[in-house]
Amino acid sequence: MDIDKELEDILNDPLLEMTEKERSLFEIPEDMKKVIEKKRSKADYVAQRKPCEDFYKYQPLFEKVHENLRKGIRSLVKLSKTESIEVGQYFIIDGQMLYLDKMEEKQWNIQNKRYDGRTRCIYENGTESDILLQTLRKNVMENGYAITEPQEETHKKFFKESDIKSTDKVTGYIYVLRSLSNNPSIKELNNLYKIGFSTTSVEERIANAEKEPTYLMAPVEIIETYKIVNMNSHIFETIIHQLFNAVNLQISVTDNNGEIHKPKEWFIVPLHVINTVIEKIMDGSIIDYTYNTQMECLEKRNVKKVSNYDTTGMKVLNLNIKKVFFDQIIKGEKKTEYRELKQTTLNKYTYIDEADGKRYLRRYDALRLFVGYRKNRESALVQVLDIAYNEGVVEYHLGKILSHEK
Repeated sequence: MDIDKELEDILNDPLLEMTEKERSLFEIPEDMKKVIEKKRSKADYVAQRKPCEDFYKYQPLFEKVHENLRKGIRSLVKLSKTESIEVGQYFIIDGQMLYLDKMEEKQWNIQNKRYDGRTRCIYENGTESDILLQTLRKNVMENGYAITEPQEETHKKFFKESDIKSTDKVTGYIYVLRSLSNNPSIKELNNLYKIGFSTTSVEERIANAEKEPTYLMAPVEIIETYKIVNMNSHIFETIIHQLFNAVNLQISVTDNNGEIHKPKEWFIVPLHVINTVIEKIMDGSIIDYTYNTQMECLEKRNVKKVSNYDTTGMKVLNLNIKKVFFDQIIKGEKKTEYRELKQTTLNKYTYIDEADGKRYLRRYDALRLFVGYRKNRESALVQVLDIAYNEGVVEYHLGKILSHEK
């Protein structure tokens, strides 16, 4: 069988011949070509990094955010699917920090049901790009973190003798030690610290450090000491071990009797992180954090806050509110929440009674107030005593605070 001959016969078949008119059916009209080319050029556009000419304005800001991360004033947090990205936020992608400076050509994306558009992102290495907002969001979710807003530094009042009440029980001391061992494998380790708990004074506890495996059979230097009250040593040690498990030093030490020991309280972690963690253990907020070993800072757990108030059978209206007004309501200074009645909110605040065809105000038992639009935002459930209408404005007269989630 001659394959080449058969192919030639098939290609020369008269049935495959087309007239000019028939061939024109497969041609794309000029106006459609222009549309296709325009879409193709737009799709082929890729945001490129370029030097940031005014980086001098942003460099101090990046340095401040890094300092806040070290001190625990800010922390890393995984971006959730429902959380929005806003101008002014900082992010970490593949270990590099960036700042979302502005957004241009903001448009509603029907497919993603979010706003999208070109951004101006400033990177800590002195470059910038006009990456799409949704691309930035995808990169943060897949390879990075959002950085939380600054939080107030923890008050260290529990360290002061004057703050210890007569009802408080001094349970011991938290201490941070540095090894003075001459062992090369220990001496070369940076940020190696022992974090422990003692019911006696730290000086007394480490008196024979060079003879005890828990101190690596070597003298130690006291770096930090915290006198604490009302804390169980087992709870403290459990928290520390769980939080720093990934950076726990794995080492075997032989005592003077030839027995092998494996100390468990030595961790390779920066001192500023240790201090921040101890503060958060004392004020109870440590349950909201984990330790990010790559960035050497705390990472906030993205846990949805749930009210413990039972709203079964209640009609609750969810509203977003500015922080300043929210705080006034929590303090009892603001007793009425106002909402302007617009064409877009008619069905939210009112309804038409089918019996008489008239419009009436919807009745609610409580307002669920949210500060901003982020997932871990502060919220409160507030009782509604009465609802009134006054010149285009709906008035919700408020009662007691039923629950408050920070």
